Amino acid sequence: MIVAIALILYALTVGILGIPLLLRAQWPERVPLLGVLAWQILSVSMLGAFLLAGFSVAVPAAAFSVDLADLLHACVKAMRARHAGPGVAAVQFFGVTVVIGLLGRVSYLFVQGLRAGRRARSDHLAEVRMLAQPDKRLGALVFDHPSAAAYCLPGRCATVVLTSGAVVALNEKELQAVIAHERAHLRGRHHLVLAAADALARTLLFLPNLSRARAEQARLLEMMADDAAARSSGRLTVARALVRLAEVSIPAAALGASNVASFARMQRLLEPSQPVCFARRTVIALALILTACVPLLIALVPVFADARLGLCPFPMM
Repeated sequence: MIVAIALILYALTVGILGIPLLLRAQWPERVPLLGVLAWQILSVSMLGAFLLAGFSVAVPAAAFSVDLADLLHACVKAMRARHAGPGVAAVQFFGVTVVIGLLGRVSYLFVQGLRAGRRARSDHLAEVRMLAQPDKRLGALVFDHPSAAAYCLPGRCATVVLTSGAVVALNEKELQAVIAHERAHLRGRHHLVLAAADALARTLLFLPNLSRARAEQARLLEMMADDAAARSSGRLTVARALVRLAEVSIPAAALGASNVASFARMQRLLEPSQPVCFARRTVIALALILTACVPLLIALVPVFADARLGLCPFPMM
């Protein structure tokens, strides 16, 4: 039970203190890929802590050994005897319920989100194809509309969609930058990242700060696509294209070049910060790895404790 409490406290600490710290950090905008990974690791780490808390209650101790089966059997038997007590069955049932409930909910919400998004994109694509003409030169569907808009519809029929207003408003370099931006979204399958973030946030509703994770990941994914476009077209060209597209909304299920944090992205493109040095990237990566490992290390404390007591002798011990 102590391990479960420690895991829950860890998850709450990450949610209450870790997320605000990451929100205030400047480095994710300078290294958006690492920023997206940081948000994913924090979110998954919190979910993992709650899952391991439930598992540690359901299975108070488990044996990990690379020795013979009889040693493993004796180890498990000794550890179960040590942790047995009145009411254990009820507590273990509660732990199993927590694990199954959390895993079931996050899986259901993830699949549901993917299916809803796929339906919305499929319906919208069918409507667009009735009005649009494929442009082989641009590799996109272009439909007649005076507003300048550009977005992509990810999935099996990954498609870049432009309005005729965008084709008229953007010069050739800006048009290619916008298309490169949308193709970066499609190559990176960014809709899957956002679906996972949404499922995690809706699973852990009691952690209000986690709702910011999806918004922040959406913002950083747009910056990643901006960087991909800037590598071929230049930062100034991408910024100019964003200005021309900034006033138009896009379908909810689509990913667009100008629908998220346009001002911050334009400022970032026009006033680039100094890149994060290799040493600092390494420190950040190590901190993220440690964050991901902490819940598992906490959960394994009883195993190491029992090993030291001689209940479960590891071969090297």
